[in-house]
Amino acid sequence: MSYLHTAFLSNLSGWELVLIFAVILLFFGAKRLPELSESLGKSLKRFKKATSEVEEEVRSALDTENTKEEAPTNKNNTESNACSIDDNQDDSTKA
Repeated sequence: MSYLHTAFLSNLSGWELVLIFAVILLFFGAKRLPELSESLGKSLKRFKKATSEVEEEVRSALDTENTKEEAPTNKNNTESNACSIDDNQDDSTKA
């Protein structure tokens, strides 16, 4: 029960928790408590699903970015060298 050791719950005793639960029971009623707990469970399930989907999207984006960086990006360096050699030869024949 380490999750109960948050800032305000660590100072509460067992009787205080029972009193809080009784007030909630009186406020919402016995019929609404199962509905509230069910909706809370569904909300938590949707939240966890959404966070896992976002994490998966980020991981896949990082993976595709890493594979793009690893791929060589040579753009026919031989053509650019050939053009510069041809330009040099044209300059020497003009002179």
